[in-house]
Amino acid sequence: MVRITMYSSGSCPYCIMAERFLHSKGVREIEKIRIDSDPIRRIEMMKKTGRRTVPQIYIGEVYVGGYDDLVKLDSDKKLTKLLID
Repeated sequence: MVRITMYSSGSCPYCIMAERFLHSKGVREIEKIRIDSDPIRRIEMMKKTGRRTVPQIYIGEVYVGGYDDLVKLDSDKKLTKLLID
């Protein structure tokens, strides 16, 4: 399975929901980058994504977006292909 990277914070309910959703799709490992404990990583995330909120999710090199974007990708039947490529 492809590498999943998620910018997150410790108190973010959408981060928890995204992690649970990905686990339900068979993902076993998620590299979490905590922006609440490392301000440099927050700046990095904002430069890469143009967004200030978490989660911000990458599947491999593909930028997915946040939790709502992840769920939409699944409802559009595009998530599974990303996860297995």
